[in-house]
Amino acid sequence: MMNTLGHITTEIVVTGLVQGVGFRPFIYRIATDFDLHGWVKNTNENVIINVTGPPDTIQAFTNSIRKQAPPAALVENIAIKQLVFNSFEDFRIAPSDNVSDEITEISPDIAVCNDCLADLANSRYRTNYAFVNCTNCGPRFTIIRDLPYDRPKTTMSEFAMCPQCTIEYHNPSDRRFHAQPVACNQCGPTYELIYGDMVIHEITDILTNVHSILSDDGVLLMKGLGGMHLVCNAFSSIAVKRLRSIKKRDGKPFAIMFRDAETAQKYAEAGETEIKLLNSWRRPIVLLKHKQTSIASQLASETSSGLNMLGIMLPYMPVHYQIFNLTSLDALIFTSGNFSSEPIVISNEIALQKFKGIADALLLHNREIYNRTDDSVVWVVGNKERVLRRSRGYVPTPVTLQLNCDGIVAFGAELTNTFCVGKGYKAIISQHIGDLKGFETEEFYTETIGKFISLFRIKPTLAAVDMHPSYISTNFGKHYNGMQLMLVQHHHAHIASCMAEHNLDMKVLGVAFDGTGYGTDGHTWGSEFMICSLSDFERFAHFEYIPMPGGDYASEEPWRMAVSLLHRVYGSNIQLISELLSDQINSSDIEMIFHMIEKQINCPLTCGAGRYFDAVAAITGLVYKAAFHAEGPMKLEAIAENNWSEHYTVPSGSVIRFGAIVKEIVDDIAQKVPVSLISAKFHNTIILIIFETVLSMYKTSGIKSVVLSGGVFQNKYLLEGTVQKLTSEGFSVYSHAAIPSNDGGIALGQLAVASKRRELSCV
Repeated sequence: MMNTLGHITTEIVVTGLVQGVGFRPFIYRIATDFDLHGWVKNTNENVIINVTGPPDTIQAFTNSIRKQAPPAALVENIAIKQLVFNSFEDFRIAPSDNVSDEITEISPDIAVCNDCLADLANSRYRTNYAFVNCTNCGPRFTIIRDLPYDRPKTTMSEFAMCPQCTIEYHNPSDRRFHAQPVACNQCGPTYELIYGDMVIHEITDILTNVHSILSDDGVLLMKGLGGMHLVCNAFSSIAVKRLRSIKKRDGKPFAIMFRDAETAQKYAEAGETEIKLLNSWRRPIVLLKHKQTSIASQLASETSSGLNMLGIMLPYMPVHYQIFNLTSLDALIFTSGNFSSEPIVISNEIALQKFKGIADALLLHNREIYNRTDDSVVWVVGNKERVLRRSRGYVPTPVTLQLNCDGIVAFGAELTNTFCVGKGYKAIISQHIGDLKGFETEEFYTETIGKFISLFRIKPTLAAVDMHPSYISTNFGKHYNGMQLMLVQHHHAHIASCMAEHNLDMKVLGVAFDGTGYGTDGHTWGSEFMICSLSDFERFAHFEYIPMPGGDYASEEPWRMAVSLLHRVYGSNIQLISELLSDQINSSDIEMIFHMIEKQINCPLTCGAGRYFDAVAAITGLVYKAAFHAEGPMKLEAIAENNWSEHYTVPSGSVIRFGAIVKEIVDDIAQKVPVSLISAKFHNTIILIIFETVLSMYKTSGIKSVVLSGGVFQNKYLLEGTVQKLTSEGFSVYSHAAIPSNDGGIALGQLAVASKRRELSCV
């Protein structure tokens, strides 16, 4: 209906990531710019706008919503309908509504913006305020308890806004207009430094003492957005060794925070895509190649544990900038504040119990962390961002599917766990949980599942779990809330995860390479060539089964897999195998493995590709005992010569046997061929095995769409080489980008399989 001036009233409904990202203030500003009257409000489902004005102006306004949306917003859909004419007096932000059990997307946490950083230096109310934020930045997911996203439903509810913050919050022209975490020096959260017998509250004194601690080889425990960090000088071997001792972490590389991207580039090679990721509002840890220069070598060698990659991030909280502003240090270790195998600590009480007297000082704040999040980890492969650990800055952004996954809860795997819940056509993946073998992590897992079901208003009806009968996640899912149960094979879930990420719903050729996964024959799988749909799969080929002496212990001691593989080829030739292992392993230990294999004592069979990489890493002398998960394969990749095209014999068949490959590697070692070339030849061989087997699957099935998944495809050399080889022969190749290819993506695959089977009434 139109009035006498030709004005109409229109309802505009915007869905997507439109809450917690400054969306309503943004709408207010552009509506007033267009001289439109009406209102905007949050609901638990979406953002609704009612506007009155000329039709052409409303159309221009609607177009601007998508084109000019805040950086962290993601507009998925805009629905428009004309209403009965309403003559509004002005434009305003209306109170939020809780209209149904549907939900809108929740914003991840957003790195502090440049405007807020400027406030640290010259704002009357926020000079040196360590929690400065606005509608464009600050905590989101880590503080939210319920929807819609309003201050009373966050952990900021305990901090009443002072008169000045209240004025800004209600002023449409202020960038803190309806910023839920808004606060200042007068009314917001504060830090305190617990340093020996002192408790220091004044921020300038806190920063001065922090500078002194870090400059003097000290270790600081610091509370951040999603949990605690342990912090030390990245250039001090003394400090880094102390940190390793505190964390009980012998070898795994540490993340490094640099003061800015320009400084980071002195130490690591970063292209345009990497620089954009470092500076993005998500602020992940970005894996970059360590430069081989005198400046770059100044970083403590204990930081990267002999690998050629550095995990680098930039400051994302105001306090990070404040610390760098007071120190001459260009880089600080910023690693999760926990002990090995435990989740990151979030509460002040537990931090004091665990770290007081161990760390030199504790820098704690008094705002509750409701949702724990580690730092996310990404890298660039094929000029594309690939997420390796999905947490802060990425969670809880959902994956939109073409399948109705409502009410499905997928419980994930046991290692690198995440879980996933279904809401309508959206799959909401949890933050990184970690390895479930540990009371604290299991408690974090079960608690967070409950939070997600409540926050996203899930009505659980179907549990999707891994087939492994002993997984903690499987057994928890089996008994959770009396839901109907669906078992999903591990590697089928890997392929389905990548299919879901790319919205594929047809038969594909799946290649799933990882270290371990329970197979339908009761053995450990992990080198799977499958003809797959979302609902089912046919196993086409795999690597030869070999014994895994000691079970899971063999992944911690790759020399065991080396002995197993060499025993398969050479039998009980103790002299040869001892020489190949450079006398680093006692002959008696090798004979023990022979005995275990021959008597079939605690030697489950495995065909996991990761275990083959472990074996080659040990045979070539790179890693006999792993200081951290996948150290052998990582070092094998790191040393590979990039410009080398030779390869070993390429086996074929439904069971792919490595006897000829092993003999040729041993011959190369005898000929003193550099390990860098042996590694390259081995990688090239695996790439050709994949290619030849995919070609055989194509000839059988006529399918030319190939899906690559599993943790082994976090190997850059392998992934890039495989994609290049397959695409050059006309295959359409799909690999992970937004979702981890390791077990952190398994839950999404479980959910997709369960959803498709339910659709086909196969439950």
